[in-house]
Amino acid sequence: MSKAARERTARERLAEERRRQAARAKQRRLLTVVLGAVAVVALIVVVTVIVLDQRGQRDQTATPYRGPQAPLTRQSDGSIVMAKPGVNAPVLEVFEDFQCPACKAFEENTGKTVKQLAAEGRAKVVYRPFHLFGEQRDPIRSNSLRSAAAALCVPAPQWLSYHDALFQFQPREGSEGFATEDLVAWGKDVGVTDPNFEKCVTDQQKKPQVDAMTTYALQTRGVSGTPTVFLDGRKLENELQDPAALQKAVADAKGSQ
Repeated sequence: MSKAARERTARERLAEERRRQAARAKQRRLLTVVLGAVAVVALIVVVTVIVLDQRGQRDQTATPYRGPQAPLTRQSDGSIVMAKPGVNAPVLEVFEDFQCPACKAFEENTGKTVKQLAAEGRAKVVYRPFHLFGEQRDPIRSNSLRSAAAALCVPAPQWLSYHDALFQFQPREGSEGFATEDLVAWGKDVGVTDPNFEKCVTDQQKKPQVDAMTTYALQTRGVSGTPTVFLDGRKLENELQDPAALQKAVADAKGSQ
C-alpha cells in the first residue's frame, strides 16, 4: 500500500472514531437530560402526593359538638354563658387555661356533666378562659395566649365545639403547639363562617380582652391555678374530678335557694 493510501486510511479511521465519540457524547447528554427530567417529575409527584395527603388527612380535624347543651351567649367581658332561658342560678363558673393539663383532665372527666347540668336547666354555667401561664417560659406562655385569644374570636354558637377541640388537641406541656394555622382550621372545621375570624386569630385581636379576663381571674377572683370552679361563689375542690359529687353539690345549692 502506498504511503498516500496509508495516510488516507488513517485519516478515515480517525474521522470514524471521532464520529463514534461524538455519537456517544450526544447519547450521554441526551440520557442526562432524560434522567434529569424524570427526577424532576418524580420529585414533583412526591411533593404533590405529600401535600394532598396532608390536606386530605389532617390528623387534627375538629368535629362539631353534638351532645347535650343549653343555648350559648357571649358576654361583653368575653365569658361564655350556657343556660336555658330563665335559669339564673345556681351559677357554676369554670376558670380554665387551654394549655393546662389539669383543665384537660377536668374536661375529660367532668366536662360532660357540666354540659348536662346546663342542658337540663339545673345550673347556669359560665366559662371564663384566661391566660394563666403569662409568667411561664415559652412555648407554654405563647401556647396559652394564642389559644385563649383564638377562643374569643369564635362566635357563641360554635364556641363549645372549639373549646372541646382545644382540649382535645392540647400540646404536651413544654412542646410547641396551637399553631395559628391550626387554630384557624379548627374554627372552620366546627362551622365558623365569620369572614373576620381568620384575621382575628392571626392578629391576636382579642389579646386585650384576654388580658382583662386574666386580671379579673387572678386579682378580682383570686384564682391561682386551673381549673378553678366556683358554685355560687364557693370554690369547689373534691367535686372537680367526681361527676356525681358535682351533681350533688349543684342539687344542694339549688335546693337551698
